[in-house]
Amino acid sequence: MFKAKRLISIDDLDQEDVMELYQVTKKFKSINEQAIRKTSFLKDFTVANLFFEDSTRTRVSFELAEKRLSADSISFSTGTSSVKKGETLNDTVRNLVSMKIDLIVIRHNISGAAHFVSNHTGLPVINAGDGTNEHPTQALLDLFTLYDQGLENKDIRICLMGDILHSRVAGSSIKLWQKLGIQFEIYSPKTAQRNLSGARFMKTRNLAGFNILYNLRIQKERQNVELIPGEMEYQKYFGTKEQDLKPNQFIMHPGPINRGVELDSGSADSPNSLILEQVNTGVSLRMAVLYLLAQKKGPVEPLL
Repeated sequence: MFKAKRLISIDDLDQEDVMELYQVTKKFKSINEQAIRKTSFLKDFTVANLFFEDSTRTRVSFELAEKRLSADSISFSTGTSSVKKGETLNDTVRNLVSMKIDLIVIRHNISGAAHFVSNHTGLPVINAGDGTNEHPTQALLDLFTLYDQGLENKDIRICLMGDILHSRVAGSSIKLWQKLGIQFEIYSPKTAQRNLSGARFMKTRNLAGFNILYNLRIQKERQNVELIPGEMEYQKYFGTKEQDLKPNQFIMHPGPINRGVELDSGSADSPNSLILEQVNTGVSLRMAVLYLLAQKKGPVEPLL
């Protein structure tokens, strides 16, 4: 029985919730591989997508998940909203609640915004990324992509590389890996690190012992100052090139990729790359999250 009432943080899930999410994700993935992918599970539900920050992959993935569940969805961005006229986040969500919204998906550039919305609405809220804090659905879809490769928790050895300081993907992923006992180490410029309980930072580059190379995006939009001397230097010391790869190593990246920086095209497009599989799994995972959280609001058709 799925116990979480919201998905603001990986902390909202226990191990049983994670595994139930995976089982439901697999069922939706099977549906998404069929010729007719439209279902009616959420036909009586309305989802508000509040994207206060630019997004393409995450926003489209949630919108597609909602359409395939037959939910009524409202997509909201700051460029076309009253927020641009000075409306507060509190006023925005109160207005939406008065319109009888059932679930909220929110992305915001301020850490804690999703938590604020959850506390002020009482609705099931899904965090689609808040500042440099967390991005739980990305962490989950990444893990489930590895499960679909036949890997179990005990088999996974991850080297997480890049801008840890500003990465909300890292914030959620590290919590999830620690919760499940997955082995990982971090290789990052010293200027792009942050204190993470229980995380080990590598002092020198040695990728031989890992079967997953997870490259994070350099997030220049969140940097007040440049944290690296230049993109060429970053690629040399912290990026992944095709010739670096061993036959048993998978490449992952949360997107969008800065080609020629975190990854060269050879590694990004190689048979070792799981990046497009991550995108594919993302729709099914978000369908699963919406489906399970909708049950906190009302009756939902059983998923056989």
